[in-house]
Amino acid sequence: MTPTPSPPRKEASGSWRSLLLWLVLALLMRWQVVEPRWIPSGSMLPTLELKDRILVEKVRPRLARQQEQPLPLGSVVVFHTPPALLDAGYDPKAALIKRVVGRPGDQLEVHHGQLLRNEIAIKDDCRDAPMNYEMAKVTVPEHELWVMGDNRNSSLDSHLWGPLPEEAVIGTAIWRYWPLNRFGPIRFPSQGKSGSNDLAAIGSTS
Repeated sequence: MTPTPSPPRKEASGSWRSLLLWLVLALLMRWQVVEPRWIPSGSMLPTLELKDRILVEKVRPRLARQQEQPLPLGSVVVFHTPPALLDAGYDPKAALIKRVVGRPGDQLEVHHGQLLRNEIAIKDDCRDAPMNYEMAKVTVPEHELWVMGDNRNSSLDSHLWGPLPEEAVIGTAIWRYWPLNRFGPIRFPSQGKSGSNDLAAIGSTS
């Protein structure tokens, strides 16, 4: 007598459990570790261009806060809308992107078109034209950062709304995955170009 094969219920149930597990892991990964974003404005030109798609890692900022160490200078950070912009009516759900140019205790100023940190001109700056504004000397408070767009003359950044609280940082931009001809790690640019736009609110790909 030929045995009747049992229906594949256990295999199907196991497959669904595996799929659900991978889905949960993927969501946890996105929530806690890395998240894709896209760039809708030009305030980070030439480093990041309109419609670039990037990966934002979220571990380094958390570790930095736990160890009470500020993020490295030059880090490209994605952050929640700062208090000054919330008071001005900006979307509290927006995520913005800028570069860290000052850490706690640093003194920053813009004089004669040049950004200075602790009275030293930043030579590896990202622009090809002098900055078209002056900024009086400021000292970055504890647990805050000074952030500016790479497109200095078209960026609504710390020179207008002040320092960024460290706890507002979501993550650091580490990799551009689209377009493919610019695929690779996000580096400090060697030369700049003019561009448009201002705030650089960045979008989630979800």
